[in-house]
Amino acid sequence: MNDVRFRLADDTDLATLVRLRDDAARWMLARGITDQWQPGRLDEEHFRRSVATGEVWLAETGDRVAGAWELWWEDEDAWGPQPPVAGYVHRLMVDRGNAGPGTGSLLLRAAEHRVAATGRTLVRLDCLSGNTRLNAYYLDAGYRVVGHKEGKPQPVGAPKSFTLLEKACGRTTAACPLP
Repeated sequence: MNDVRFRLADDTDLATLVRLRDDAARWMLARGITDQWQPGRLDEEHFRRSVATGEVWLAETGDRVAGAWELWWEDEDAWGPQPPVAGYVHRLMVDRGNAGPGTGSLLLRAAEHRVAATGRTLVRLDCLSGNTRLNAYYLDAGYRVVGHKEGKPQPVGAPKSFTLLEKACGRTTAACPLP
């Protein structure tokens, strides 16, 4: 994974982002994770809004996409009004056909580094409370549970309950090394 490059997505990447999201949803369903993501729930318009209002990052290796994530600078639906001290990672997606082992961790570290580069000191994310496997993944990556959000609105579908996690990530800490 030494040849991974990161770049901001643009409108030419919308179909790729939808494919990544749908493939990740199908991967979860195949493993019995039925209450997280569903294929077809987020379309190009969702990602167009995300590209226009925040940061959507792609990871590429060679001429292939290895994964992507959304990075927000506020998330009031989950965290309520907050001072500008954190970046919020959403929709961390790995292309399992193009990416090697450890790609998810590499993408997460790149997101952490991006947050630290802005001078913010925390990386936050939320994870469906019932997804024990994904919650454990983030705990293993150094995140800690700091709360729960009941009834968080979803882009499509009924509100759900989430675990709120965060990780300290200062400019000078080793917690957020460059990938």
